Amino acid sequence: MSFILNIETATKNCSVSIAKEGKTIIFKEIAEEGYSHAEKLHVFIEEIIAESGISVHDLVAVAVSQGPGSYTGLRIGVSAAKGLCFALNIPLIAVDTLQTLASQAKVSDGKIIPMLDARRMEVYSAIFSADLKTERSILAEVIDENSFIDFTETLYFVGDCAEKCKTVLTKENFVFLEDVKYPSADAMSTISYDKYQISDTVDVAYFEPYYLKDFMIAPPKKQ
Repeated sequence: MSFILNIETATKNCSVSIAKEGKTIIFKEIAEEGYSHAEKLHVFIEEIIAESGISVHDLVAVAVSQGPGSYTGLRIGVSAAKGLCFALNIPLIAVDTLQTLASQAKVSDGKIIPMLDARRMEVYSAIFSADLKTERSILAEVIDENSFIDFTETLYFVGDCAEKCKTVLTKENFVFLEDVKYPSADAMSTISYDKYQISDTVDVAYFEPYYLKDFMIAPPKKQ
């Protein structure tokens, strides 16, 4: 049996799951403003392993969100994943955070645009087809009324940027799926298993999360 532990900590959502042959059998998550990942992650991992009735030695791999996202959150998740992989001598799988988020939009047409909040009107975004093929890779961009204006098909926006972005992204073909806010380890299960089957793994020793270059922010004006 192929049991994979999935860890998603790139956003405010501290999320873990165990999947069997690509199907989630148990997951646990909590999204808090204060980023409780350091306190909750290892507890959640211990709890879902115990509740699933398996041993850590039954795991064939650990999958972790590779970003983009919170620097601190990603570091916590990757450190935990690496520690388990080293201890158990099993492979590490890196999963694109925005792909996980996009996969939570259950649509059959148009395009999916996952966006994660950076600051102000800045986001990390990508574009996927309805069947989750990448159509534009990750960018750090500033959202304004001209963003995505050339698209005529339905665009489904997911992520934690809806509140600020829907005030400027107002075209009739723009749809905000506000119930899909954070990437979840539950949604990683299929992606990580697909990667496991083709041995799409990363080097445990040298893997680093995907940090996009910080936006340039002007210093505050002196009074």
